[in-house]
Amino acid sequence: MSTPRVRVGVGGWTFEPWRNNFYPAGWSKDRELEYASRKLTMIEINGTYYATQKPATFAKWRSETPDDFVFSVKAHRLTTNRRVLAEAGESVSFFCASGIAELGPKLGPIVWQFAPTKRFDAADFEAFLKLLPKEAAGVPLQHALDVRHESFRCPEYLALARRYGAVNVFTESDEYPAFADLTGDFVYARVMRAEASEPEGLSAAAAAQVAACAHAWRDGGEPEGLPRVEAPGVPGAPRNVYLLFIAAAKEKNPAAAMALLRLL
Repeated sequence: MSTPRVRVGVGGWTFEPWRNNFYPAGWSKDRELEYASRKLTMIEINGTYYATQKPATFAKWRSETPDDFVFSVKAHRLTTNRRVLAEAGESVSFFCASGIAELGPKLGPIVWQFAPTKRFDAADFEAFLKLLPKEAAGVPLQHALDVRHESFRCPEYLALARRYGAVNVFTESDEYPAFADLTGDFVYARVMRAEASEPEGLSAAAAAQVAACAHAWRDGGEPEGLPRVEAPGVPGAPRNVYLLFIAAAKEKNPAAAMALLRLL
């Protein structure tokens, strides 16, 4: 088993303000993933949330990136944006068989993002968790739950996530509930701290704070000062940490990710 580590990246890689900014002037759009994957250690694929991708596309993304690179993949919105989650079986199966296994060892967590209007219903949510497969075409799957309604801020939700080995996504947000309770054997965090006024996207103090959190998570602990539903548990085994710079001053997210990687 590989040594647990902190991976840092951004959401997507095709963003106009990153051109002639993060990407060198004149850099080919067709080679943006090639460039980004050599500056960062992970990227969340957002396009899969809106449209089904072909197996050949996943294979192409795998071939364009370094051996040690990882993608997280956002599940298609048809799997989660529904009134009754228990009825998502066909959509979940279709998504997991759509070609994500072509990423092979570069496949990181699958992110199941729920609508801000989706309230927690214990029975229905457990029925959904039962639908999540352990593997796709022989590739092990890791599941991360991005819940966006205040009703999920409860011990019952956390208990269900732990029971089914799914990880609660910690999102630093003023719009969605932010709670950093651990529910699985890895951490998935969305950091919304990039600042347009900072040349490296983050102040030195902010970068040091995020790095300290990442190290604590990786080493089996829990950072102090983060919002939680429950009190922190006892330190456990080291774990992988997936940390994305998302939203905020989006044009600065690659710079913030690179600054954090240098600090780590």
